[in-house]
Amino acid sequence: MFTAFPHIASIDIGSHSTILLVAKKENGNVKALVQKIEVCRFGEDMEKLYAILSNFRSLAHSLGAEIKAVAMTQAMRNAENQDEILQRAEKILWIKPRIISGEEEAALSYKAVSKVYGQDILAVDVGGGSTEFSTGKNFLSVPVGALELSKRMGAIPGPEYRKWAKEYFKSINLKPFAKKDTYFVGGTAVALGMLAKEIKQFDADALEGQAIFTADIERIIIQLSNLSKELRNAIPGLEHGRGDVIICGLYWIRSLCERLKIDSMKISTLGLRFGLLCD
Repeated sequence: MFTAFPHIASIDIGSHSTILLVAKKENGNVKALVQKIEVCRFGEDMEKLYAILSNFRSLAHSLGAEIKAVAMTQAMRNAENQDEILQRAEKILWIKPRIISGEEEAALSYKAVSKVYGQDILAVDVGGGSTEFSTGKNFLSVPVGALELSKRMGAIPGPEYRKWAKEYFKSINLKPFAKKDTYFVGGTAVALGMLAKEIKQFDADALEGQAIFTADIERIIIQLSNLSKELRNAIPGLEHGRGDVIICGLYWIRSLCERLKIDSMKISTLGLRFGLLCD
């Protein structure tokens, strides 16, 4: 039987970036064929976002993929003109995006990671505007991410960060998530993996499952803090403005490792966009 779209696709519209996944189903698993990431801060330049979505739709269709799911996360949860944005996005993509809750975002990220690594894990999705934690039984979403912290702290946090973190962690309970085999997903985690392993361009196979120690995070924070904004943004993995928020993101990941009582974590290139396509 003729199938118009032999492949499937999903789009994750986040606070700091928008990601297209074109994939195929293979033995019940989602196997990536193409992944494309565009940095675009939600709400700051919506015309740029709409242009990205148009390009993503064209690319997906050219690769023989039907867009099965489009998710909008923290920035859209806070947007005032949700109906207008949804209508414009649906007209471009030919599918209506879903605004998902923080708990659903956590569950979908966990679903993707646990399908590969088993259920006895913790998945932590550090985004631009929020961070999600999931063990499959416990779910938590907090409105803190790399972009959000950079707006609060600037590109390089000062002494005020530690004071803020100490107070903030009093307001959330991470005990159900502590001392587990932990996988970090999201743009900041992938950038961390590329920096730690000196990978010059995104390579899912090279990054997937790589262990990162807290000492690695500390070393990279020091290295990046000694570079100018221009030099940071020229580093592979930090292009298109990610260098502006990476240090805050790494401060946050380091704090989370401390609070979760782990001295190492693993990088996963999976996450929400894969979870959207999982059965």
